[in-house]
Amino acid sequence: MPTKVPENSVHYLEIVTPDVESVCNLYTKSYGWEFQAIPELGNAQVAEFPDGSLCGIRAPMSEMEKPIVRTYLRVGDLETSVKKAAESGANILLGKMELPRRGIIAIYEIGGIEHGIWQL
Repeated sequence: MPTKVPENSVHYLEIVTPDVESVCNLYTKSYGWEFQAIPELGNAQVAEFPDGSLCGIRAPMSEMEKPIVRTYLRVGDLETSVKKAAESGANILLGKMELPRRGIIAIYEIGGIEHGIWQL
């Protein structure tokens, strides 16, 4: 997956909503974004931008998952980034998860906000 997104920049903006169609329509009509289904990203509708960054809009994957907007930064070393987040007081919610053909991600919470990191 080629990308020009530099490390420590936004790689993926994830929007979880029970109304995927309306949110996708808003971004398409307002900004001209084009979406395609990407099964390995939670069946998200994904728009790709010229620099390789992505925005994925998907439905909650369980009744427990609440709507959220989560930003993932691209990192060169996920394990080091997770360790630094924990040392800074973050609560690690997902230590490491492989996304087939897409890389690995982790999620942590600090300041009441969920943050993601993504290694290609």
